[in-house]
Amino acid sequence: MPMPPPTKQLPKNGGILEVFITFLTLGLTSFGGPIAHLGYFRNTLVTQKRWVTENQFSQLLALCQFLPGPASSQLGFALGLLRAGWSGAITAFVAFTLPSVLLLVGFAALLPALSNPVGEAAVHGLKLVAFIIVADAVLNMAKTLCPDTTRRTLAALTAALLLLADTAWFQIVAVAVGGVAGLLLCREPSSTGKASIRVFYSKRLGGTLLGLFFFILIALPLAQPFLPELFAIAESFYRAGALVFGGGHVVLPLLEESIVQPGWVSEEDFLAGYGAAQMIPGPMFAFSAYLGALIPTETSPWWGAIVAFSFMFLPGLLLIAGILPLWQGLSQLTMANHAIAGINAAVVGLLGAALYDPIFIAAIYSGTDLAISITGLVMLRLWHLSPLIVIAGCLATTLFPVLF
Repeated sequence: MPMPPPTKQLPKNGGILEVFITFLTLGLTSFGGPIAHLGYFRNTLVTQKRWVTENQFSQLLALCQFLPGPASSQLGFALGLLRAGWSGAITAFVAFTLPSVLLLVGFAALLPALSNPVGEAAVHGLKLVAFIIVADAVLNMAKTLCPDTTRRTLAALTAALLLLADTAWFQIVAVAVGGVAGLLLCREPSSTGKASIRVFYSKRLGGTLLGLFFFILIALPLAQPFLPELFAIAESFYRAGALVFGGGHVVLPLLEESIVQPGWVSEEDFLAGYGAAQMIPGPMFAFSAYLGALIPTETSPWWGAIVAFSFMFLPGLLLIAGILPLWQGLSQLTMANHAIAGINAAVVGLLGAALYDPIFIAAIYSGTDLAISITGLVMLRLWHLSPLIVIAGCLATTLFPVLF
């Protein structure tokens, strides 16, 4: 029997310790919010470690943008899954989110240190790092995924429309339109349009996971009045995680309605925790652990934090795990390859728009900030220095005027 042709997919040969150390490092250093996380992920897992190809990364990113939930955590979960199976997926998720969860549960002790001029300068330096990392990712992805005029135009138009629309829902529309445009316009064969994602489990299991997602979404509200109080917390956070598109900022109205309006957490405490979530690395959805710890129950605050955190992330993880084996089959079709080429270009445009809003707007306040960012980008792209050196340089330049 002839052997199937090899693919670009790396073998599932990663160790759990390797996955844990890699994602723990990302969880400790990925400042700047979900869009910035994508740049950190790409720099570490595509450029440095070569766990996945540029095209695989872009496809996973597009899927996570389509689905509700925290895109960066879903992407990390999927990358861990491809690298080391189910244990790798869980390890990647825990390692990436654990630092932010621990910091937010104990954020009250950190706020005094972050509210003085030194802390504010350090946070500003980390925002500049996020801008440099994402700018580097956009330039590299554009070179690989937009090799012709058609796809460059599609990426530019996507970025322009996203900046004009200024709504998270339009990101999903933009990626979908990119797929249609690719189907119609990206007809030439290209390696960037060939799919090579492979998962080791069946479509039946994928369908079961999708069914579990909907079952919990329907069953929790029905059963919650008859169950212990922690299930009320589980229902509120699962509903928010299942219905939100667009990342951490968009989930705030849902959480405010579910947590503040019933009187579980005061408006002041809610906003204080949200402010702390802006200053730490890792996913903003970790804000759920902070809220869960504050909700009064008869159990330990840690149980509230664990339940809130787990059910906030669970729907997004069920969705990405359920979709992957179905996507594996669809992506082998020729027409799907054309659509993927368009989706890849739209993703470049999406990241390009996000590079300006919110990252540039939040990070670049002056000509000095822009000069620091350009220098950091040169250090990263032309001199090929370690990102750790860039981080140290940005922090030094923002902290020096405050300290001296």
